Amino acid sequence: MSAGTANGAVGTAEATTAAGRRREQHGWYFYDFASSVYSTSVLTVFLGPYLTSVARAAADAGGYVHPLGIPLRAGSVFAYTVSVSVIVAVLAMPLAGAVADRTGRKKPLLAGAAYLGAAATAGMFFLDGDRYLLGSALLIVANSSLAVSMVLYNAYLPQIAAPEERDTVSSRGWAFGYTSGALVLVLDLVLYSGHARFGVSEATAVRICLASAGVWWGAFTLIPLRRLRDRRTGPAAGSRAVGAGWRQLIGTLRDMRRYPLTLAFLLAYLVYNDGIQTVISQASVYGSEELGLGQTTLITAILLVQVLAVAGALGMGRLARTHGAKRTVLGSLAVWTLILGAGYFLPARAPVWFFALAAAIGAVLGGSQALSRSLFSHMVPEGKEAEYFSAYEMSDRGLSWLGPLVFGLAYQLTGSYRAAIISLVVFFVLGFFLLARVPVREAAAAAGNAVPSGFRH
Repeated sequence: MSAGTANGAVGTAEATTAAGRRREQHGWYFYDFASSVYSTSVLTVFLGPYLTSVARAAADAGGYVHPLGIPLRAGSVFAYTVSVSVIVAVLAMPLAGAVADRTGRKKPLLAGAAYLGAAATAGMFFLDGDRYLLGSALLIVANSSLAVSMVLYNAYLPQIAAPEERDTVSSRGWAFGYTSGALVLVLDLVLYSGHARFGVSEATAVRICLASAGVWWGAFTLIPLRRLRDRRTGPAAGSRAVGAGWRQLIGTLRDMRRYPLTLAFLLAYLVYNDGIQTVISQASVYGSEELGLGQTTLITAILLVQVLAVAGALGMGRLARTHGAKRTVLGSLAVWTLILGAGYFLPARAPVWFFALAAAIGAVLGGSQALSRSLFSHMVPEGKEAEYFSAYEMSDRGLSWLGPLVFGLAYQLTGSYRAAIISLVVFFVLGFFLLARVPVREAAAAAGNAVPSGFRH
């Protein structure tokens, strides 16, 4: 495959060799290994229940807090903050993608976003008492920084993997992430469950778990920064790089109209992934507040998700080779719909049933995300990877504000987390039908890319 074809070709002789690609791929996997701990330990397990408890400590007699004079139920603060964080990310991600493609310097931007997010996460150690506004601010910075870094990280995929490799490479990246999430959760469980033996309070143990995720994120980011290479795909940018980036972004939005099938996939992904992201971020709140489960039970359940998600990501990658990535993702969306229906009827204070639900989530979580990423990589025009992946990441994280908003509003209006969780079914049902209508082979061909053998509609 030549450097000018298939959108996956790399621009130098070194990078197109198998050894060069493998070295970069191995380094690329480690950013999932570094950053997934934030998604798992912070966003999924600890911060939701802990920030909710901090907000309740600051609430008035009616259970409301009043940021900027706006009355909010303390139980909705976390969901609303997640929504705000992804709106902030929307403003930053397209700029990062446009500047990265113009300058070819993704690594410095990746490093800046990663270490800003890691620092904000480490700062969560100071979240105590009634400082819910501090917690909300740190969450906004960390979540939006992660989203920006993932734009740049995902944009490497078409450059370091040939088209026929991408399902496998993407799935391995997710597997690395879930492996690190499981490892750190084991350590978190030891600290949290044995906090008295370690001479710290329960709240202090939680704050240590939050902060250590930031340290982990920053430490392991060094590996991809050493192995990934910058590729200049446009003219070097000087002092006007930011302005040029915005002009390029406007051009990208116009350019994307030339690829309606790529846009159709993005719309489908936006819808169903909004549901996935909301389930991930709100699961611990649902378990603690509605089902009355303790933190140790929640940690164990999320650990189960991480362990099974490794096998799920790799297993669904194999299914994709037999049945096609699109059909495999459609099957996972049907399972997600059943999961939410079962979650609505879960009895309170019944850890066994919560563990069963966690196992089902683990089976489909990694694969549905990994295969969606690899599917999209086939629909990106060559030389515009970071720009287009900024749009993808807006669908992945940046525009995933509607789900948390719906979840928060459902709770705000009903006072029931069961109503909030069942409201998310619409995202999976609608996403299923939108994805089913996308002809992925035609989308890849329309973007000027070679269609791998075995790539199914």
